[in-house]
Parts: sequence; C-alpha cells; structure tokens
Amino acid sequence: MPFRSNYDFEKLIKVPRFEQSNGFHTTKERSKVMSKVKSKNSKAELLLRKALWNNNVRFRLHKKGLPGCPDIFIKKYKLIIFVDGDFWHGYKWEKKRTTLKVNVDFWIAKIERNIQHDKIVNDSLYEMGYNVMRFWEHEIKKDVAPCVNQVILYIEAIKNGIIPDPNFPA
Repeated sequence: MPFRSNYDFEKLIKVPRFEQSNGFHTTKERSKVMSKVKSKNSKAELLLRKALWNNNVRFRLHKKGLPGCPDIFIKKYKLIIFVDGDFWHGYKWEKKRTTLKVNVDFWIAKIERNIQHDKIVNDSLYEMGYNVMRFWEHEIKKDVAPCVNQVILYIEAIKNGIIPDPNFPA
C-alpha cells in the first residue's frame, strides 16, 4: 500500500497482539460476536451504495491498489468514499476511550492506530489526486439523504467547473 513518503513511520502506534500471553482475555461468546463484524458490505455501506445507485451515481467497490481499499470509488470524478464504523474509527474518541472496561490497553492502541491510519490513507489519496469523503456509520443509518446529497453536490460542482479537476474536461 503506498503511503506518504514524508511520513515519520517511527511515530506509528504499536498495537499489541491480542493474546492471552499479553494479558488479554476473551470468552467464546465474545469471540463469536467479534467474528461476525464485517469490514466490507456493512449495513451502512449497503444503504449508502443503494441510495447512490438510485440517484444514478455509478461507482466501483473496494478498489484494490489504492491506499485503504476504499468502500466506494468513483473514477470519473476521482472521488473516494469510506464508510467508517463508529467504534472502529473512533467517533467521539476522547469521550469513548474513558468508557472502555475490558482489555483497555489493546482497544485504546487499536482504535488510535486506526485513526492514525485513516489520516495517512487520506493524505496518500490526496497526493495521488483523489478527493476523499468519509461518512460515519451512524450518519448513514440515521438519514442517508444528506450523505448522498453531499456526493451529488460534489459531482455537480466538478461538472460545472466550480471545483477544478485537471482530469475532467471543462
């Protein structure tokens, strides 16, 4: 995965392996629940994709070869869309991190590394000439229309030359 060349990799957050030898414990029930967590085709992602498709926005899914493996890729407009899970990507993290009760050391490092990784991915994509939109899972589930509207407004702005895009003919 290409990353920013000027990023200081010494500052990357190290996430400890989730093993009993490292002091992390889990039950079989918890393990079963966690195995059901999807990284692709989540409910929020499917809602957004269906709404975009119904508004005649055509896209590709999970484009390999791009940093972060984007959820939605609109090549014509060089637009990348990510649907971020509230827990996994740290929605209101400063407040949420204080409420963790089990395996705290692991989860704090894990979520903060995810937040850091998201920033690196965004920077890499911007350097490659892409525009990035990130939507929180709860925003989409609550009301998908504003999210779809934001994408449509961006596309219309490029079509009308409001946002300069060197790859789109004027």
